[in-house]
Formats: sequence, structure tokens, C-alpha cells
Amino acid sequence: MQVEELLRAVRELEKERNLPREVLVDVIKQAIIRAYHKHCGEEGNLRVDLDFDTGGVKILAHKIVVEKPTDKSLEISLEEARKIKPNARIGEVIEIDVTPKEFGRIAAQTAKNVLLQRIREVENRLVREECARYLGKVTTGIVLRKDGKVVYMKVGRAEAILPPAEQVPREHYHPNDRFKVYVLRTEETPRGLRLVVSRSHPNLVKGLFEIEVPEIAAGIVEIKGIAREPGSRTKLAIYSHNPRVDPLGTCVGPRGARVQSVVNELRGEKIDLVRWSPDMREYIANALSPAKVKEVYLFEEEKRALVVVPEEHLSLAIGREGQNVRLAVKLIGWHIDIRSEEREEIEKVEVQSKEEIDGAD
Repeated sequence: MQVEELLRAVRELEKERNLPREVLVDVIKQAIIRAYHKHCGEEGNLRVDLDFDTGGVKILAHKIVVEKPTDKSLEISLEEARKIKPNARIGEVIEIDVTPKEFGRIAAQTAKNVLLQRIREVENRLVREECARYLGKVTTGIVLRKDGKVVYMKVGRAEAILPPAEQVPREHYHPNDRFKVYVLRTEETPRGLRLVVSRSHPNLVKGLFEIEVPEIAAGIVEIKGIAREPGSRTKLAIYSHNPRVDPLGTCVGPRGARVQSVVNELRGEKIDLVRWSPDMREYIANALSPAKVKEVYLFEEEKRALVVVPEEHLSLAIGREGQNVRLAVKLIGWHIDIRSEEREEIEKVEVQSKEEIDGAD
């Protein structure tokens, strides 16, 4: 039997939908068996011998050799069996070619309809399996289109949406553009399961560094915290479990190649690498980098710190529109007050003068 039209449709599906050949072969065999049952009205133990390249198809039935068959779909008489296999014996299972001569176009069309239904089921299963693998990870999304402010993407076989709240200000999304995205969750739609992805989530930065820095993926260097203002600046607290491995140098990479790859993917977003420390004073001072810190006073019950910096570093510590200290607060989780060294000295003098006046009275 030749089902060239059916096989041609399968080859097209293989290319268009990127389905594995072995999956398609299994599906088409099942479709042909279903078509045989419907066309011939027989069940039985069947096997399809399919030459995917030439289109040659045989339907083979396994039957038990008996004296007198009671179920012709499962049994064959010894006399008939020996016409096929001269040395056949009672109780033996033999394989018989039962391909109908007039199976033809109707059966092929039936098989095609079954095939398309099964293909949809297989696609849906593969998409669900893929979606489960992507959850909580960084992957590549290809922009398909924009509908209002929502961006639709293709991630593997799955469709994904990038909602306005997960987009980065001033980023532009054009069809066929490729972006690294962080997969937040899945959601059911009338068309099936789809992904919800983000370009603004802090874990996007974490995932990009895991891709670029093997020592992070291996667990030698650990990302302890992230504070991000998407499209503008991110502070990343890092720590090395191996004293011989410098976490900052490792993440920066040779000639800055590793950190630059992340910056490029984030379309120029600035990255501050902060050395994490169990000593809160040291950690806070590092978090306010690139400003130099002279002293840190802790008020642990209030989770508040007073930081003293040289006068010339005050604006650097605070940052443009307060961004540097704002990100440091997010990273540390403590409230931070910043004062200049000069202001601190003035306040000390004022306090001392007040004490002297009070003592004189």
C-alpha cells in the first residue's frame, strides 16, 4: 500500500512543527491501525511496517495457530498457516500480511485525520513538558508580535507573553528580535498552555551570570543577593566558598568579558558587583561602592545603619537621584543613613559645646 499523500503531510509537519521523526513514525503507525480497524472492522494484534522514505506500508497481524479458529482476528487454522509457513505448528504465533488491496484513499484520509488529532495531542504534551523544564530559568525568547503593550514570544515550542509590568523601560521589541527572558510561570489559555516571561525580574540577572560564569553554576561562587532597577542599574552581592577564588574577578572575567556579556544582554544596564561579607559593617560599606566609607555604626534592633563617608564621596554614596543608597538598602535589607565626615565633626562639636554649656549652668 502507498500512502504518499499522508507521508508528505507528515514530512511537512516534521519541518514546520519541529517534531522528532520517531514521534511522528509512532503516531502514523497508530493512525494506520485505527484506519484499518475502521475500514475492515477487525481488531487483533497488529503491527505496521512503514518505510518512511518510500511510502511503503504493510499491516501485519499476529495470529495463533489452532485446529479450528473461533476468532479469526486472533487465530488462524493450521491448514492456512502452513500455506504461509510450511512447518507451522499448533500454538505457534505467526505474522501475516493483512494489508487490504483496496485500502486506498479513504483509509489514507481516515489515517490522516487521526494523525492530525494525535499530532495535536503530542504537541500539547511536548509543550507541557518543555514549559515545566523552563520554569524558574533563563532562556531565549523570539519576538513574534505586539498586541497593544503585550509582547508575544516563541520560547522553544511554547508561546510566551511578556506583559507590560515585566518589560524594561525604553526597551523596544521588534519581530524576530531575540531576548534572554526569565520564565515566571505558566498559564492556561483556550489555545493551550503558555509561558509568562520577564525582562525586569532580578533573577534574569542571576541567570545570566550563571550562564556566563561556570564557577557560579558549579557552586564555587554564590550570588547572595540582588537589587535591581531594570534598565538602569543592578547591585549583585557575591561570595566565594573557595578562598583562592576571587568572586569579583571571576564574575568580571578576562578583560571584563563575562560581565560585559551580561551588560550587553541587558542593553547597557550597569552592574555593580558587591563582595558579600558576614560582617554587616563590611557588607554595608561594600554595598555603597563605588563610594569610600569611613565608618559604619549599627543599630541592630532597628536594622538601621549610620554610614560616615568623606565629604567628596557623599554624592557618590547617595548616587544620582538617590539610586546608589536606594539599591544598597534593597540589597542589605537595612535602613541606611549617610553623613559626610565633615558633617559628623560639626555635630560632634555641637554636642560637645552643648554639654559644656549645660555643665557650666
